[in-house]
Amino acid sequence: MKLTRRNFLRTSGATLALPSLPSLARADGASDATTKPSKKLVIAYLPNGIVRRCFFPGEENADLPDFIGGFEADKVKEQRRLKNAPGIYPLELTSTMQPLAQYTEDITLLTGLDRTYKDGQDVHAQGASCYLTSVSPDQAAALGMAYPNGRTLDQVIGDELGQATIFNTLEISCNGFTAGKEPIEFDNVSWYGPGKIAPSIREPQKLYDRLFLRESYRQHVADVTDLVLADAKTLSRRLTPDDRHTLDEFMEMIRGIELRIEKMDRMLADVDVRVPKNEVLPRGEYIRLQMDLMLLAFQMGITNVCTFMIGPERWDATLMYEGVFDQPVQHHNMTHNQKGDGYKELQKIDIFHMQQYAYLIRRMKEIQESDGSTMLDNSLIAFGAGLGDGATHQYYDLPMIVAGKAQGQIKQGRFIKMPSGTLNSNLWLTIAQLMGLELNSYADSSGVISDLWT
Repeated sequence: MKLTRRNFLRTSGATLALPSLPSLARADGASDATTKPSKKLVIAYLPNGIVRRCFFPGEENADLPDFIGGFEADKVKEQRRLKNAPGIYPLELTSTMQPLAQYTEDITLLTGLDRTYKDGQDVHAQGASCYLTSVSPDQAAALGMAYPNGRTLDQVIGDELGQATIFNTLEISCNGFTAGKEPIEFDNVSWYGPGKIAPSIREPQKLYDRLFLRESYRQHVADVTDLVLADAKTLSRRLTPDDRHTLDEFMEMIRGIELRIEKMDRMLADVDVRVPKNEVLPRGEYIRLQMDLMLLAFQMGITNVCTFMIGPERWDATLMYEGVFDQPVQHHNMTHNQKGDGYKELQKIDIFHMQQYAYLIRRMKEIQESDGSTMLDNSLIAFGAGLGDGATHQYYDLPMIVAGKAQGQIKQGRFIKMPSGTLNSNLWLTIAQLMGLELNSYADSSGVISDLWT
């Protein structure tokens, strides 16, 4: 078996890329054993804002204005805005952030971030579709261009880093509804350019097929693990114990994903046709399956840049949050029913989303790279929302947690308070530079967040 720098298993016309296996590189005289792992970037998007009083340190027991709901963000802008005392503080985990308690040395909380906003497009659509846009409303108006538009941050970074991977970027959504309830702008954060959406992949089977080109060889074999089993056994004899363990874990992960996809297919097949099938999919299982497929894409060198939507904006979709509610609920509808103790029910979804974030961090800490570091050591995971508060649709005080070390460039375990009103595009410019791009500005940025650097 001849193995190149990016190792493959091949049979019956199908190809499976392997994770980095240093012992093969040494045996073949390649340089993989000493090559630094690639940096990975995940931009994870939270829909419908967050219960701010339970997320931002200092607000949980504060005397806050009543929730007024509706499209009144501008009317409460001054009384709701945080007045940050800029600086670096010890990381304080609020009640919503408790699922991250094991990972306090791996994350940094940032507050004080704002986004530009322009009337004329639905606030939820703009929250998602303009989250990573490369042109601000003022810039667009000056150029006579429609808004939103421009290449998004992930695409700009993918342009630079994608030469070494199969796909420049990968776009994933955890919106299980196949029928459209809203325009595509509510379910996408990535744009190739003006008016050109980079559509996200919602269905695990379609994402799996894209990674493994499954349709091209389904007629030959039942699944990927059957396809490569013989070659894997032959290959295993050439590996060191550590690499053999890596290969075994990799193959087990692929087989596990196939079994989970089959389980979901059976679940949907057995649903009463009077019940919308997508509502019964357990959200946690679905989100973690999509996350594991993304991690496989990273391990196999298929891409190093991914946008990941935890769910769609608004949509008014009734979804099953297993372990949280006995029946499916509507996330968006709950954001407008926060008066009294209503916010406490909504917070349960925020905590649920934090649990999925914690799962992603744990998995990336478990995956070892070619030099013995972990995938998380070599990654950045930005986890935030396009709305600061779902009840008032505000575009300021955006929630943001950044995980990963970016190969030692970030010191984690901190709470960074930015001056209130700091542009969110400053964070995107910072991330672009941390990923190795030589950019001096991005969108309407006014500078980098230098406190993120070690």
